[in-house]
Amino acid sequence: MYAITIPEPGGPEALVWDEVPDPVPGEGEVLVEVAASAVNRADVLQRQGFYNPPPGASPYPGLECSGRVAALGPGVSGWAVGDEVCALLAGGGYAEKVAVPAGQLLPVPVGVDLRTAAALPEVTCTVWSNVFMIAHLRPGETLLVHGGSSGIGTMAVQLAKAVGAKVAVTAGTPEKLERCAELGADILINYREQDFVEEIEKATGGAGADVILDNMGAKYLERNVRALAVNGRLAIIGMQGGAKGELNIGALLTKRAAISATSLRARPLEEKAAIVAAVREHVWPLLAAGGVRPVVDRALPMSEAAAAHRIVEESGHVGKVLLTASR
Repeated sequence: MYAITIPEPGGPEALVWDEVPDPVPGEGEVLVEVAASAVNRADVLQRQGFYNPPPGASPYPGLECSGRVAALGPGVSGWAVGDEVCALLAGGGYAEKVAVPAGQLLPVPVGVDLRTAAALPEVTCTVWSNVFMIAHLRPGETLLVHGGSSGIGTMAVQLAKAVGAKVAVTAGTPEKLERCAELGADILINYREQDFVEEIEKATGGAGADVILDNMGAKYLERNVRALAVNGRLAIIGMQGGAKGELNIGALLTKRAAISATSLRARPLEEKAAIVAAVREHVWPLLAAGGVRPVVDRALPMSEAAAAHRIVEESGHVGKVLLTASR
């Protein structure tokens, strides 16, 4: 088969479409013939040499895919060859085939085509696990989503609205904020021109945000704590603004607030399987009903992964950028 390899870390040109050995599904795994994958920030970090796959994972980038089941490994039940699926991966999505633990497979949702389903696993699992399983967003609360026009952001807006929450977003252009509004965002904040702490205070009558989903890390840490409501929850899922910040514990104590920080890729298989099961139970019915939809900016052939990485690095997209198999 062919896959995107990274012979040496570097810029987008470091991604090489090359012939590699076919994967073989092991115990409890399913072999998927890939229809499409999607570009995530973690793939960019891997390409640059900053985010290696966990032990035992495929060395190729790609944290999600869609496709058809091509073979079943020993001990797998509940799936059949030919099933249309999408999957959460620890790596290997930028390839024609990938072996996936069966617990990380999802059926393609009703009403979503096979290729577009590649946009779903990473964002739905990230949002559901952080915003709902950890931060416990409830109806009537306010969620602040940083990077509201990103793949994760566009899904977070829709899921929060689906459960009856109020949603604030930050984004860098009026056009991106308009797209967030179309998805249901109530409070639109241009981070280049506005202070999100002030805007959240104004929009909530001084109460603050009950939950903040943050992809920036250190750069926003102090302001995120100020923007939290009493009993607020800050969920950190990225470090685009740095890894080391100063935390005012007194401010956190005053607000009786909580901070969680998670990554998905290196979690134990049983934890990822539990998240995938929760997503299938809670999110898949919303997709089938049409109230929540994947947002895809564009799709490029997998052999043009370098161009896709440039788009993502320049933030020149809304939602997800897909890579489609060459077949």
